[in-house]
Amino acid sequence: MTRRFPLHIVVFLAPAVVIYTVFMIYPLLDSIRLSFYSLDETGLPYFDGFKNYFTLFNDPNWSGAFWNAFWNNIILFAIHMLVQNPIGLLLAACLSLPVLKGRHIYRTAIFLPTMLSVVIIGFIWQLILSPLWGVAETLMDFVGLAGFFGPWLGEKGTALVTVSLISVWQFVGIPMMLIYAALLSIPEDLTEAATIDGARHWQVFWRIKLPLILPTLGIVSILTFVANFNAFDLIYAIKGGLAGPDFATDIMGTFFYRTFFGFQLQLGSTTMGATVATIMFVIILVGVLIFFFGVQRRLLRHQL
Repeated sequence: MTRRFPLHIVVFLAPAVVIYTVFMIYPLLDSIRLSFYSLDETGLPYFDGFKNYFTLFNDPNWSGAFWNAFWNNIILFAIHMLVQNPIGLLLAACLSLPVLKGRHIYRTAIFLPTMLSVVIIGFIWQLILSPLWGVAETLMDFVGLAGFFGPWLGEKGTALVTVSLISVWQFVGIPMMLIYAALLSIPEDLTEAATIDGARHWQVFWRIKLPLILPTLGIVSILTFVANFNAFDLIYAIKGGLAGPDFATDIMGTFFYRTFFGFQLQLGSTTMGATVATIMFVIILVGVLIFFFGVQRRLLRHQL
């Protein structure tokens, strides 16, 4: 007797599949298609092969801005990996301690900036760090560090790091909550047995908990990678479309925005914008594939 095809699965999945196809898959495929076209004198597109990619990587008018945005994105990602995720791990470890009182208040307070608008975050930090009317210099003066204060958002050498740290402050609650949930899922029998045997809290965390949450740390890392190479809003809210000073905070997202839509004296180009978007997609795709086939399998094997 043949089994009937479960039509109810199709009924439940169809709305999500249709919406995802219309708003995600089709625009992605159409952007890739458009990257192989150029515009003629009348503004009509015509197939031009890989010319846009050759222009992006070899034309001095394009390649310098592209590589500047790419390496700035690498720095942005590195700061989040080396600062945000370790802090999130430390906070999650502290919140998971049974002796910590008021952990719910701390958890909510740390996660709260994540739910705020990026525009509000950008505006507030511009006010705080302003050399004219900001409070950062006054607060640093209270602890004797006023001599180290400077116009960090206005200097080319410090603007990107400053914006990156603002982003870390806002989004550190996300890795904290993911890691915190993973720590709570660890059976208490393991930790209690180690505690009875005389292990301290840091020993229990380092030798028992940390190896068990390695897959979660891997997921946090790849989410950080994808989020940073899709980043745009915070840079735009703080430094505008030009990502100043002198494009010091320019990343792939802001570079794509200026290329596709145009900004001030720069004319927008749909075909070159699609080319930049395709390169961004390829970078993210390669990073995700390397993670899932090269890193995540090893983490899962280590866990087993």
